[in-house]
Amino acid sequence: MTTPAMLDDQETLVLKRPRFGRFFLPGPTEVRHEVLAAQLQPMIGHRGKPMEELIASLQPGLRDIFRTTRPVYISSSSATGLMEAAVRNGVKRRVLSLVNGAFSERFFRIAEACGYEADALRVPLGQAHEPGAVADALRAHDYDAVTVVHSETSTGVLNPIADIARVVHAAGDVVLLVDSVTGIAGTPVETDGWDLDFVLTGSQKALALPPGLALGVANDRMLARAAKAPARGVYFDLVEFDKYLAKNQTPNTPALSLFNALAVQLEYIRSETIEARWARHDAMARRCWQWVDEMAARGVAVGMLARDGFRSPTVSCITMPDGKPGSAVTKALAARGYTIASGYGELKDATIRIGHMGDHTVAELDALLAELATVLA
Repeated sequence: MTTPAMLDDQETLVLKRPRFGRFFLPGPTEVRHEVLAAQLQPMIGHRGKPMEELIASLQPGLRDIFRTTRPVYISSSSATGLMEAAVRNGVKRRVLSLVNGAFSERFFRIAEACGYEADALRVPLGQAHEPGAVADALRAHDYDAVTVVHSETSTGVLNPIADIARVVHAAGDVVLLVDSVTGIAGTPVETDGWDLDFVLTGSQKALALPPGLALGVANDRMLARAAKAPARGVYFDLVEFDKYLAKNQTPNTPALSLFNALAVQLEYIRSETIEARWARHDAMARRCWQWVDEMAARGVAVGMLARDGFRSPTVSCITMPDGKPGSAVTKALAARGYTIASGYGELKDATIRIGHMGDHTVAELDALLAELATVLA
C-alpha cells in the first residue's frame, strides 16, 4: 500500500538526481527535474473531461514546434511505432528508402517487414542524400512513397529535407515520409512550409522528455492514402488518430504521466521560443565542431564524420584516432562523471557521438569537451 510518506520519498528521489549537464547521450537525453516531477501527478480517467482538456492544451505548443496548423498526433509508443505507421498508412505498393545510416536502414527494413516492395538508395556513412540522385531514382522506377531520416543519429548527418521534398513532389503521386527524431525541436523543420506528407519525432531527443511518446503530423495527401490503405492495422491507424484527436482524445490508452511531463516541457519551450531553441542547438553544434578543429590542430587525429553543410545540430559523430576506440573513450569519460555514446553499429569503435540536444547549454558542453580533451590526450 502506498502511503503519503512513500510519495514524499519518491518525489525527493526525483528532485535529488545528480547535477544536470553531464548526460550527453544522443537519446535518451537528460531531462530536467521539473519535467520528471510532473509525472508524479495522480491518475485521471483517459476518457474524461480533464484528459480532453489536457490534450487540447498540448496542441498549440506542439503545432508551434512542428510549424504546422494541422493536428499533432501523440502516440504512446517509441518513434519506431510511428515509422511503421508511416509505412502502413502511406505506402500503396512500392517505396524508395533513402539510406545513409542505421536508422534510415531501419525505415527500409520496416517497409520490407510490412510486405511492400522496397528499394534502398544508399550513400556511404557520413554522407547526405543529394536531391538530384533522389530525382533520378524516382524517374527510374514507379514509386509511390519515399522514406527518409532527417537527422541520422548514427552518423550525425542532416539530410536536406526541404530540397528532397521538392523533388519527391515533382515526381507525381508520391508521398514523403520523414523521420525527424533528432531533428524536431533542435533544428528548423517546416512541416507546412516544406509540404511534408508525414513527419514524426520521439519524446526522448531534442524535446528533452523521458522515452515513451512519439509525435507526428499528417497532411491531407497522407490521410487520403491512409483512408484507402487496407493494411494500416489498428494501433497505428492514422485515420483513427485523426478522428479521436478531433475530440481531444487518443484512440488507445495514453501514457498519462508522460502527457503531464509533455505539458510542463511545452510551457518551458514556449518561454524559450522555438527559434531560440534552434539557435541554442546550432551554437552547441558549432562549438563541438570548433573543438574538433582545435584538437586536430594540436595533433589529436579527430574529425567530423559528416561534412560541413550537412551536419546535424543535435548529434556530433566524431572520428577517433588510432588506438583510441570509441568504446574505451566513452568508458574513460564515464569514470569522470560524463556520459556520451560510442559509435553505432559498424562505427562503434571508429567514432563517438555527443548528443548536444534538449535543454543542454554551450557552457555545459564546454565542460564535457574539456574532460574529453583530457581523455584523448
